[in-house]
Amino acid sequence: MDQRTRELVAKVPQVTLVFWIIKILATTLGETGGDAVTMSWLGETSAAAKGTGYLIGTAIFGVIFAAAVLVQIKAKKFHPFLYWFTIVTTTTVGTTLADYCTRSLRIGYTGGSTILLMLVITSLLTWRRSTGSISVETVNTPKVEIFYWVTIMFSQTLGTALGDWLADTNEMGYLGAAAVFSGLLLVTALLYYFTSISRAVLFWVAFILTRPLGAVVGDFLDKPLASGGLALSRYTASLALLVVIIALILIFPQKPASKVH
Repeated sequence: MDQRTRELVAKVPQVTLVFWIIKILATTLGETGGDAVTMSWLGETSAAAKGTGYLIGTAIFGVIFAAAVLVQIKAKKFHPFLYWFTIVTTTTVGTTLADYCTRSLRIGYTGGSTILLMLVITSLLTWRRSTGSISVETVNTPKVEIFYWVTIMFSQTLGTALGDWLADTNEMGYLGAAAVFSGLLLVTALLYYFTSISRAVLFWVAFILTRPLGAVVGDFLDKPLASGGLALSRYTASLALLVVIIALILIFPQKPASKVH
């Protein structure tokens, strides 16, 4: 592996326990942050206004996401804060986009989740066909980085829809849905350690599952008591999550991925 490839690969963090903890917190932040903009800041009250709020929120976070990805791709080496900022932008745009599709466009949670699952699978298959691998450790060119971030954005949006579908449509509540997704993540971890199933596939399964877990936890924090939430301020919850994420990045410095398969 030449020096240029090593530097490019170094822009992707190693997948460790801390990685997954920050990922879950980042997805929770995306949920509370997205809701803070579309529901609190824009202050919509009618069904029509809510649709406008979700659309405006998606546009705002979409622009931020595109800018963050562009900076990430142009970066010469791995920058933890830049990487996780980009991840957070995918969770916020995923939150508002999923809400817009499932609620404003009246597709519903089941329809929205199905469409988004197809988009994730299509993205992964196109990525694999184009480059030969979907392993995050092969993110060593701008082309692969684009596949990486597009797949992440779709997976974050899918995760939001799945979380809402399980918590609301199936009347499990936020804690019940969180328990289900935590259990599925545990099964994924066991498959990783005790089977020979593709590590790249299991990574993306876990990546998708952490999003609805974060989404339902975020909803649990900021939704009204009558809806099964804690009714915390979306701004306060978002700020607290941001502080914890920054602290973890500072306390547990992340190393860049170093292998290419």
